[in-house]
Amino acid sequence: MRARIWIPFMLAAFALSAAGSPARGQNPKKDYLSDIEADKIRDAENPGERIKLFLKFAEDRLQKFQYELSRTTPERDRAHTLNGLLNAYVGCVDDAADLVALDAEKQIDIRSALKDFQTKGKEFLATLEKLAKDGAELNTYKDTLLDAIEGTRDALNDVQDAEKKLAPPPRRKP
Repeated sequence: MRARIWIPFMLAAFALSAAGSPARGQNPKKDYLSDIEADKIRDAENPGERIKLFLKFAEDRLQKFQYELSRTTPERDRAHTLNGLLNAYVGCVDDAADLVALDAEKQIDIRSALKDFQTKGKEFLATLEKLAKDGAELNTYKDTLLDAIEGTRDALNDVQDAEKKLAPPPRRKP
């Protein structure tokens, strides 16, 4: 008798949990972006702005990583935190590079964003390479750091390729 009463409740609970999960084909929020950051990306009016936002978020993750390294009283799961921040950094850089490639293919004018990407990317790479040489607790995050260095180099190469693909800006006649 009790089983018959609970079955409808169990079915309803299952249906609600299935309805709450994102369907295939939808773009779920990136796990390394906060809700506010994801909204900013979505609300950006042009592709260049989106690229710059991803660079800003990447810089934020790298700064947080450096802060965590310098803390005198580290968190309990420090290795997880450090690797998570580096992975989030790489995710932001990769997404920015993907946008660069897509926008260059579509011949969208993103020259300003490309300049920012080159400047920031070189700064990021210098910071990462310095950490690879003499970073504290390097064994804790070495593999992730090497991935971050490789991802940043690849992204900078994508930016150079995009600059070559973009048509020259229009010239006005005097």
